Amino acid sequence: MNWNLSFQFSYRTGAIIVRDNKMLFVKSKFGGYYYMIGGGVHLGEDSKSCVERETYEETGVKCTARRIAIICENFFRGVGGAIDGKDCHELEYYYLMDMPKEAIFETSTDDDEKLEWVALDELSNNDIRPAFLKTELKGVIEGESLIHVINDERNV
Repeated sequence: MNWNLSFQFSYRTGAIIVRDNKMLFVKSKFGGYYYMIGGGVHLGEDSKSCVERETYEETGVKCTARRIAIICENFFRGVGGAIDGKDCHELEYYYLMDMPKEAIFETSTDDDEKLEWVALDELSNNDIRPAFLKTELKGVIEGESLIHVINDERNV
């Protein structure tokens, strides 16, 4: 079989953590855009366990996955690190998370990227990836049912 090494597939989760009308994001060290806390699902691991594990690893807070909010088939051109220049295909499960009332979150992830709170009303004014999150997050946070998105940003 001839494998093309310019492609990257991953299965990941993302955590929707909201407090005081703000959402917690990771600020990428490659380009300064925001993306959702989370990470790759390990073989044999379910997505709910993954998002809870990744949230704890990245924020230092034990959060609980309340419900899945978004399933995304995401296609994009990688920027920085191991995915730089690759055509990426990610299957992503985004969960609404519950946190302890007085939780104190770290200010950077285990990969030394900054954690920042972004006001929900300011999402459209920020570089958030994938970009559809700027318009869809508010609805799922306010109780909209599960949504499925096919997002293709390879030629944007």
